[in-house]
Amino acid sequence: MGASQNPCTIRSLVAALCFHQLFEGMGLGGSILQAEYATTMKAIMVFFFAVTTPFGIASGIGLSNVYSESSPTVLIVVGILNAALAGLLNYMALVDLLASDFMGPRFQSNPKLQGFAYVAVLLGAGGMSLLAKWA
Repeated sequence: MGASQNPCTIRSLVAALCFHQLFEGMGLGGSILQAEYATTMKAIMVFFFAVTTPFGIASGIGLSNVYSESSPTVLIVVGILNAALAGLLNYMALVDLLASDFMGPRFQSNPKLQGFAYVAVLLGAGGMSLLAKWA
């Protein structure tokens, strides 16, 4: 987002980033609160979650004058980084966040809750896909 010069791109990325950070923050915040770490470790985790996005935007702003957005090297690097981060986010969502909830005894014994949960996951993934398509 920081490297983009197009106002239309920036507006859509701000919207996608806000939705993404909101829901990821809620999920990650719940997991951090449930983790059995000391208060200082929890504070460090929250700090890094809060700082990484502004740091990335600032890095993009700093690098925007150095390279051309349409350079083949830049497109390859951005594509590889986007693919790696998308895979990391999918792994975190499915394995770290959802697996413990979906494998719990309360969830396993209630087929109606299972149906609602699967529909909610599919709607959430579809909504994020629409945001990605739009952005």
